[in-house]
Amino acid sequence: MAKDTDYGAFMEKFVLQQSSSARELPLNSLTFAVKDMSVLITLFAQRFDVDGYVTGFGNPDWARTHPAATSTAPAVLAVLRGGATCVGKTVLDEMAYSMNGENKHYGTPKNPCAPDRVPGGSSSGSAVAVGAKLVDFSLGTDTGGSVRIPASHCRILGFRPSHGAISTTGVIPMAQSFDSVGWFARDPMILNRVGRVLLQLPEVDPVIPSQIIIAEDCFQLSTIPSDRVTEPLLKSVNKLFGGDLVKHAVLGDYVKEKLPSLKQFMIKGNVDQEYNIPSLAALASAVQLLLRYEFKNNHGEWISTVKPDLGPGISERVREALRATDENLDVCHSVKTELRAALNVLLGIIQDFGVLAIPTVPGPPPKLQSDQIPLEAFRAKASSLQSIAGVSGFCQVSIPLGMYDNLPVAISLLAKHGSDGFLLNFVEILYDTLQEEVGIAEQKGY
Repeated sequence: MAKDTDYGAFMEKFVLQQSSSARELPLNSLTFAVKDMSVLITLFAQRFDVDGYVTGFGNPDWARTHPAATSTAPAVLAVLRGGATCVGKTVLDEMAYSMNGENKHYGTPKNPCAPDRVPGGSSSGSAVAVGAKLVDFSLGTDTGGSVRIPASHCRILGFRPSHGAISTTGVIPMAQSFDSVGWFARDPMILNRVGRVLLQLPEVDPVIPSQIIIAEDCFQLSTIPSDRVTEPLLKSVNKLFGGDLVKHAVLGDYVKEKLPSLKQFMIKGNVDQEYNIPSLAALASAVQLLLRYEFKNNHGEWISTVKPDLGPGISERVREALRATDENLDVCHSVKTELRAALNVLLGIIQDFGVLAIPTVPGPPPKLQSDQIPLEAFRAKASSLQSIAGVSGFCQVSIPLGMYDNLPVAISLLAKHGSDGFLLNFVEILYDTLQEEVGIAEQKGY
C-alpha cells in the first residue's frame, strides 16, 4: 500500500536503470515511473510488463492469476536505454476502465494541486507522481483519455501520440483501435526529449504552425469561462507569430457535415443532450461501441472465469462491455477513416502543420467519491472531447493553464497523425509565453 509521503502514487518502488549511463544519453539523470499496465523483465509492471514483475492492471485478482513478466515493454526499454532511471510502478483504475483515478483496492492517489478532487484516470498514479515532483516524467496509457484527463486534473503536461506511433507490445491491451502509450512531464523540454526517444525522432528545427484553429463550440462545453482558457493562447500566439495564424471553427457542425457514416450514431439521446455537441456525442458513442467489443475480446473470458472483485463504476462498465456484439463495427471503422480525412482537410492537406485547440476536459476535476449520476454530464462531455483524437488517431497534448477558482485549468492542442515532433517542438516554443499570459490572467482574478 502506498504511503502518504508519495501521495499514494506508487504500487511498488524499486530502482531500475541501464548498467551504463553515459552522460550524452538524452534522458541521463532523469527519473520516471511506469503505470502498472506494462511488462518489465526482472524490472517492473502494472499495465506495462517489466521482466520479473507481475503486471497488476489495478486489480488484485488480476495480479493473483497472472505470472510474472518474462520480458520488458519496448516503451520502457526505450527510456531506460535513453539514460532514465525507473523508480517504481504506479496505481491506476482497475483494468484502466475509468477517467476518475479512484481505486478501491489500492487507494486513490492524492491530486497534488486539488487534494479533495480526483486525480483523473486511468493513469492516476503516473500523473500524480509527476505533479507531486516525485519523478521527472512518467509513462501512462491512453485509450479514451487516460493521459490527457489526469494531466489536466493534476496541472501538468500530458502527451498522447499519434495512434500506432509507439509500440504497445508488453502493455496490457484494453482496445487496440485506440490504445496508445503516452507520457507526462512538468517541463516542456523534458516532454520533448522523452517524446523523441519514444518516437525515435531526430532533432529537427521547429516549424511555425500554418494555422491555429479554435474550436469555439468545444470551449462552450466547459464550465470554465471560454475566455479564461482561450485568451492566454491567443495572446501568446499573437506575440510569437502574429494573430493571422488564428482561425475559428464550429467543429461539431463540420464533423456532422463531413462524416456521413456518423448518422448511424446520431441517436435521439445524443441529439437531445443539451449539455453536449450532438456530432461529438455520436463520435463518443462510436468509440464506446468499438472499445467495449475489443475489451470483451481481450478480457471477457478471464472476467467470466475469475469473477474479479471490481469497484463501483468499474463493475457496471465491465458488465456492459461483456454484452457487446459486433453490430455496426464496420461503421465504426468508417467513422475513423472519415474523421481523419476531414480533420486533415481542416488543418491543411498541403500545409501539414495546422493545430486544433480544444479544452482538455469540460471543467475542473470532480470531487472525490462523487455520486455517479451527477457525474454523467461531465463524463459525456469529456468523452466527446477525448473522442476527437481517439477516433482520428491525431496526436494531442494537454497544457496546464494555471488555476481558476483554485482548481486546475488546461487546454489541448491537436496535430495531424505523424506530426508528433512538430507538436512537441511547438509546445516547447509556446510554453513560457503561455505561462506568462496565464499569470497575467490569474493576477486579474480571471
